[in-house]
Amino acid sequence: MSTDQTPIGETDERLLERVRASDVEAFRLLFEKYQPVLFRGILQSLRDTDSAHDIIQETFLRVWIHRASLKPEQSFLAYVFKISRNLIRDHAKHQQVRKTHESEVHQGSPSPQHDPEGSAQLNMLEERISEVVRTKLPAKCREVFLLSRMEQMSNAEIGIQLGITAKTVENQITRAIKILRRNLRKYMNGD
Repeated sequence: MSTDQTPIGETDERLLERVRASDVEAFRLLFEKYQPVLFRGILQSLRDTDSAHDIIQETFLRVWIHRASLKPEQSFLAYVFKISRNLIRDHAKHQQVRKTHESEVHQGSPSPQHDPEGSAQLNMLEERISEVVRTKLPAKCREVFLLSRMEQMSNAEIGIQLGITAKTVENQITRAIKILRRNLRKYMNGD
């Protein structure tokens, strides 16, 4: 149990009890108290300010979403560090997958100036992808996919904008990619 005092003299334990009861002001006080130290730790791991801010937002969003399961007698700092460590690990996995796919794309695609036929095929593929996105993806899935791929928004930004969790965003993107693969398989195989 933490005995640290907040600016108004309440213990973390009392603030956590209030957060469990959906007290937004108590949540704000905990955020203001722990965000700076948590941010420094995340930034040290990632060396990327934008990603660190995204993970901070997602960490505290998860605290709020799961506030009913908070244990006031346990260290809040240890709890948010554990959440952020898991998010950092997920972020690293995502970055590795992204790098792998980017290198595969760059290796496999010749420059359009040197390959007019390839450029025409690429244009047809882009049209087909647009058609599948427009006609085959469910509305929420399409909205998430377009924000991610066209607007280049992070999962956390999309979650905040749409009022859903970053995990839900990730699930919707995965669903969209599966639908795209299924619908583009015949096209890609030349059928």
